[in-house]
Amino acid sequence: MNIAFMAHDNKKELMVQFCTAYAGILSRHSLYATNTTGHMVAEATGLNVHCFLSYAHGGSQQIGARIAYDEFDMVLFFSDPNSDAMQSDVPYISRLCDQHNIPFASNIATAEMLILGLSRGDLDWRLIVNPRPRPIA
Repeated sequence: MNIAFMAHDNKKELMVQFCTAYAGILSRHSLYATNTTGHMVAEATGLNVHCFLSYAHGGSQQIGARIAYDEFDMVLFFSDPNSDAMQSDVPYISRLCDQHNIPFASNIATAEMLILGLSRGDLDWRLIVNPRPRPIA
């Protein structure tokens, strides 16, 4: 499955810790992220992460476009609710995921439920509903 990661600055380390904890599950899937988040995760975990542009250079729009084309099977976006910066991207990404029935987590608790469900095969319906070549480029 194709999984996208994004994290606000104050949540990047939490994303790294999350990916470290679930590296065994994540290693069986194709991983994508905005630049800084992706490099931090890859460096800490050894996972192969395709990195898009940084947020400031349009990385969230790149991920959003791929969501719109239904190329992701899950999006994990650790947002910082205490920060006013970059808050418009959370509803943008969330709305796109809702439109395309893509599982979306904006915090570690929900992300853990999605990853554990992924491990059990609970998200295999994505492969039936959206058969396509994997991974995306």
